[in-house]
Formats: sequence, C-alpha cells, structure tokens
Amino acid sequence: MKRFQIITLGCKVNQCESAAMGHLLEGGGFAPLQDGAPDVVVINTCTVTGKAAMQSRQAIRQAHRKYPTAQIVVTGCYAQTAPDEIKAMEGIDRIIGHADKMRVAELLSEACDAPTIDAVGPAMDASCPFAALPSVSREARTRAFLKIQDGCNTRCTYCIVPHARGPSRSMPVGDVGRHVRLLGTEGFLEVVLTGIHLGAYGADLRPPTRLAELLATLTEEHTGVARFRISSIEPTEVDEHIIDAINHSGGRLCRHLHIPLQSGDDTVLRRMGRPYSRERFAQTIATIQHRIPGVAVGVDVMAGFPGESDEAFENTYRLIEGLPITYLHVFPFSARKGTPAAGFKPRVPERITKERCRRLRRLGEEKRAAFHRAQVGQRLSVLIESEAEEKKSPARGLSDNYVPVAIPDATVKANSLVDVRVTEVSADGRVLGVIL
Repeated sequence: MKRFQIITLGCKVNQCESAAMGHLLEGGGFAPLQDGAPDVVVINTCTVTGKAAMQSRQAIRQAHRKYPTAQIVVTGCYAQTAPDEIKAMEGIDRIIGHADKMRVAELLSEACDAPTIDAVGPAMDASCPFAALPSVSREARTRAFLKIQDGCNTRCTYCIVPHARGPSRSMPVGDVGRHVRLLGTEGFLEVVLTGIHLGAYGADLRPPTRLAELLATLTEEHTGVARFRISSIEPTEVDEHIIDAINHSGGRLCRHLHIPLQSGDDTVLRRMGRPYSRERFAQTIATIQHRIPGVAVGVDVMAGFPGESDEAFENTYRLIEGLPITYLHVFPFSARKGTPAAGFKPRVPERITKERCRRLRRLGEEKRAAFHRAQVGQRLSVLIESEAEEKKSPARGLSDNYVPVAIPDATVKANSLVDVRVTEVSADGRVLGVIL
C-alpha cells in the first residue's frame, strides 16, 4: 500500500480540501504516512500573494529534495494559475487543477512517465457544480472545516483568486446538513463553515437562499455538533439577518466574525474595487459590537497598495485604532499577474510597505491584548483542545469568541465543552481561567 503525505499552504478552504483529499486517498487504497518516507507527496498550493506563490515553489522544491523517489503531485490555486511554471520545475510528476483535485486517488492510480497536467485550463465556470467534499476528517482535531461555498463573483483589482477558482458556487442546503450530521457522528463539537466568498452562499442555488437562512437551519437541528463558526464574511454582507442568527442561536453560532477591511481610505478602496466606504465599514463594526455583546471581530488589512500615500495609510491606521476590533491580519500588497492592480502606479517602495505592516501588526497586538484583558471576569464557553500535561502545561481551549484560554490545575478531556470564568491575563499574555 502506497503511503502519502499532504502539504497544505494558504487558507482554511485549502485546509478543508486537503483533509478531503486525504480521505479520498485512504478510500482509494493509499495510507497516510506515519513514519519514514512517503511514496506520494501532494502539495496543495496557494497564490493569493507573491509570497504565497514563492512559498508554494519552496514547498515543492523541499519535498523533491527530501523525498527524491516520491511521486510529487501539485494542486491548488498556484497549480491552477501557473501550471507551466510548475511543470518547468524539477521533480514534478503530476499537476492537478481545481476541477480534478477530488479525483486525486483515481488520477494517482494511473501511471505517468512524464510530468502530466490534468485539466488545468481556465478556471471553472458557472456551469460547473459545487464540488462537495468528504466532510469526515480522520485527524485528531476538535473542530472540523466544512467548505460550503467556492469561487467568487467579485473582481477586486488586486485579487487573483476568482481567476483560480471561478464564479461563486454553493453546496445545496440538504448536502450541508448531511455533512454536518456526519461530522456530528464523528464527534466534532465545532464546525467551521468556510468558503472563498462565504456571504454569497446560496445565491446560485435554485431556489436561492441566504447564508443567514442556512445558519438558522443548522442551529435548529440536533446534529451532535455543538457550535458553528463563520470563517470570513464581507462587511457588506454582515446584515441584520446574520446578527439575528447569531443572537438567536442559543450560543450555537460563535460570537466571532472575521471581516476584510483592506484599506481605511476611500480613494484606495475605490481603486481596489471594494464596494464600501470607510464610514460604512465603521458603521458595520459599531452595529456588530452593539448588537452582539462580547463579540470578537478580526480584520484583514493591506498595506502598500499602489497609490497609497502617507495620508491614505494614516487614514487606515486611525480608523482601525478607533474601532473596537479584536485582532488584525496584515498583508503587504502583492502584484499578481492577470489582475488590474498589477499595472497600477505609483508603486509604494518596499521599505515603506514593510514599515506600514510593522505598525499595523503592532496595533493588532495591542488590540488583541486589550480584548483579552476585557474578558477578565467573563463567563466563556470553551472547547478544550488539549488536556493538561503533568507539570508541563495546563489544559487549553478556545472560547466561542476566539480567546485562547489556559485552565491551570484542571482535569478535563480534550474535545469537551466547558464553561470557564476568566480570572486573569498573565504577565506573558496568557488568558487564564477556572472551570465553573
């Protein structure tokens, strides 16, 4: 029996797809690598930024150097958008596009004597159905990722993802429920709902539906899954229906939203093709914080977009500084071939972009620390991820509002939900609590 290893780069959707490919490979007669060297290495790549594409190339080269006799298979967004670049690299046996990645076991059972590109053409179009993934993970985790949406109809000027994944496509509501029930029977207490443009869920289904309606359905059913988390959602799509779904879920929808801002300057937002203003974004955050007590709000922000002046950056910094945001994911602008922004001028010098990223990351750390301090005295629902190790480390878990909590002197099993009162934030920044 051939042994396989999967290397994953990029987003939660890629993580979900890698878990699905592993499940399919096991069903196709392959065995996950336990020790020694694999016979097959599958590299699930990312190309959202130039750095991500570079890291994908590095992972391919490292896999070939480490396992020179293994079959090297490359898939994911970088494989979809740049198959010829990958084919020119040494040691590649197979390149599989998005349309065929769920046929991975079948394709790897076929012999190939030269680098083979499998159906890597233009990104999938609207006629391609949603590729439902096996939702049962065999990894020892407390939460599962379930991809319910793929592709994107938005054309932000900097983003290559729609070119890689095609237009928005949704998993039918009945299939979502079936996959959730499977995860419940496997013992997962938390399911993270993922997608490329999650807020567009259901618009392509017949009859059409909305993400909020799906969330309400999931939280009303008894599936064995205790709670659901939304991976990321656009600011224009966090409406009263989403907020009501969270508030009326009885704690089954996590008080945690991740919302991309990208820039807090209106001129830059227009050049990015983002469909909101800084004022609209601020109003959205204020509404969320007012309506959902204790909610954690994470934000994506980009520095160094072409034409971002010092004043434009300061507009972004001051906007974030003044908002009740929990944490930041900070990215430098990366010119992606095939996107309009790749040709935009003037370019921001790299040293300035790095300094802006540094300032934003420091601000994000300050925001996170302040949010953690605000949890002292609060009662949180915590999913235990790791049990205590005697004299080494306490039990640890993640709250519904995305706070990592350590519970000293507690004996509690992993993959259990407990109510915890936060007692302090230690000098090294750890959030500590006691079980109620």
